[in-house]
Amino acid sequence: MEPVEAGDVVELRVHGVSGAGAEQVLDRPNVQQVAGDGSGGFYRVRRGYPERTGAGGVVLEAYRWNDLPSGTAVRTLSLVFLLPFMLCNVATWMRPVTRTYPRAVKGLSRVLALSLTMLYVLAAAGVALDLLAWKCLATPSCLTGRTWLSWLGGQPVGLRLAVLSLLPVAAVVMVWRLGARPGSSFAAFRGSTVTEGSHQLSAVGQWDGAPLVGRLRLIHVAAAFATLDLTLLTARLAGGGSVAAAALLVPTVAILVTCLVLVCLHSLIDSVGPHQRVDLLCRALLAGAGASTVLVVVLVAADPRPWADGGSLPGYSLTIATLFATQTVLLFALWGVVLRERLGQPDGGARRGYGTPVLTSAAAGLAVAFSAELVYRVADLLDRNAPTADRLATGPPLPYKWAIFGFFLAVVIALAANAFMVVQSRPTRRRAAADAVARDFPHAPPEAAPRLRQVVKIVARAAFTERLESLGVVFAWLAGLGMATSTLGLLRLTPGPVVEDVTGVPAGLVEFGIMLGSYVIAGSVLVLLVGGLFAYRTMEFRRYVGVLWDLGTFWPRVTHPFAPPCYAERAVPELSRRITWLVEQGHRVLLTGHSHGSVLLAATVLQLPPSVCGRVALLTYGSPLHRLYERFFPAYVGGDVLRDVGDRVGWRWLNLWRDTDPIGGWIFCPHRLGDPPTVAGPAGSVDRRLRDPWDVVPPPGDSVPPPVCGHWPGESDPRFAAAVRELADRLRRAG
Repeated sequence: MEPVEAGDVVELRVHGVSGAGAEQVLDRPNVQQVAGDGSGGFYRVRRGYPERTGAGGVVLEAYRWNDLPSGTAVRTLSLVFLLPFMLCNVATWMRPVTRTYPRAVKGLSRVLALSLTMLYVLAAAGVALDLLAWKCLATPSCLTGRTWLSWLGGQPVGLRLAVLSLLPVAAVVMVWRLGARPGSSFAAFRGSTVTEGSHQLSAVGQWDGAPLVGRLRLIHVAAAFATLDLTLLTARLAGGGSVAAAALLVPTVAILVTCLVLVCLHSLIDSVGPHQRVDLLCRALLAGAGASTVLVVVLVAADPRPWADGGSLPGYSLTIATLFATQTVLLFALWGVVLRERLGQPDGGARRGYGTPVLTSAAAGLAVAFSAELVYRVADLLDRNAPTADRLATGPPLPYKWAIFGFFLAVVIALAANAFMVVQSRPTRRRAAADAVARDFPHAPPEAAPRLRQVVKIVARAAFTERLESLGVVFAWLAGLGMATSTLGLLRLTPGPVVEDVTGVPAGLVEFGIMLGSYVIAGSVLVLLVGGLFAYRTMEFRRYVGVLWDLGTFWPRVTHPFAPPCYAERAVPELSRRITWLVEQGHRVLLTGHSHGSVLLAATVLQLPPSVCGRVALLTYGSPLHRLYERFFPAYVGGDVLRDVGDRVGWRWLNLWRDTDPIGGWIFCPHRLGDPPTVAGPAGSVDRRLRDPWDVVPPPGDSVPPPVCGHWPGESDPRFAAAVRELADRLRRAG
């Protein structure tokens, strides 16, 4: 570490989700790493190069964390496959501010998360057991030209099921391994649960979630094996199974029930540190599930009794439809709990807190769509060249066809609702944007009229962010209703004839919609795969795709253990240690955070001891703390939390925001520079609106007007430099 004169102000910059390099964050070409590693580290301008300091003589330093959520290509790809699990985990953190039903919200969320794991196993079993072992291997035309599969064609049904059940087992092991990759760089930063802040956001990054995640992982893997056992035993008993099969069904059901009960026992599962009895119970549960799976597979392979006749694996369609119906009931129960809690909330608070059921519905809908698409696509691959009769015999179960149809309708209606809201709200947004632009450029010349119209359009488009919440509610309800229609497969009803009888829409058009929906799902998965591969290697991919990963993996895993690891477990403690060390060396620290970097800094400030906070100031720009996080995470990023952040830094806090920014915004009040603040006290002086663009006419010596910055960082903006100088002076005076 290079020496710095004691008493200097160090400006520590933290970037957002854009994945900027250290050179871009520091706005300097020659930088070197002074602490950390390749995944997350601190950088400064190299010694001997000019312009090593910033505005006001501050020492420039950057914290680069953009590789923490990604790392290797394996982890990046795992984010794609585990996307529903990640969304389900984030949904729990979006719960409303509630004192009455927090345990009910958490319990329902965890049961839904467990059902997603069961759905994952059933999808793998649908491919391996239903399509391959039961249907394809019994159809001569399906085996033609498939030497990799035909060697099992003449074997008994039980042996075929036993051999191909290794595929679902391998799928469980794979997701188990992916979920058990916390990253060695995270483990060293796990700390105690004692935090400096009184708010729950202060626990992010300091709370040790390893024991909880370990227990949930054991429970989910046990439930996965039990789900596979239940599928095999149901098929075996449908044809008149033996006493041994009925006997094995008892421990299988007992394991599933135990898993459901355990995920709801928060006082046991959430206990901090080692808990010998709970840990022993979870390990015993997994051991019992593994042993039961071995016995079931052996029984299925060795039992000589005949199997039931039928087009599909006996009991499989019933199991899938029952799971879909259960998930639908759980979703509506979660909606009921949240709606009951939000009713009667003052000052419009009832609109907040819907994030948990909305994102949980989206997670369940995606999981159902991905599972249905997997089975549907494999079935299409198997029967592509088969005669019509064989094609029907090897087709996917009806609940999956209904699931794809429901998902397709939900997407179409949600897109229509989005188009309607865009058109309906456009006049209001345009008027507000025109008024704001007219106030910014009252003396614009006539030749600037095209540029003014362009700026008005950008400001109006940025204001649409506030309406995304309503769109999410619409899609969530549609996804829940789409899952409910999947239960019609139990009645042996196909979507085409049913829709034609009820609505008059031709059955052929419905079948075309199902096919189109299948391709839409497949295309979405392909886009996610390509985006996951290139998001952390190409700036443009990361700017649009990496946002989802960075925001989703910020929150610790408390609901689904197979969600990607939380990088805040390292980033927040690492920032806290660095700031504390700088203060102990006699420096003052100006924290500047862009976009999601401001959220990291808010969580960090809540963990700093008071002696360190007295020598810290905060500058945020493009910050989503109020606009997105306070709206969607009200229990963790509320107004009291943000005021606590201000109190801790002695209200040495400035927030720069622009009307053209669709993500960031004001934090306490949206007043313009020169207007009196609408919030009393020091909070009213935090927010400062920046006119964007600077002007609508080309400056002297240029041929084009200044660009619209929007959400882009503004370290090179003179107004950013002025804010840095002001806060640095306030730090020096306070010292």
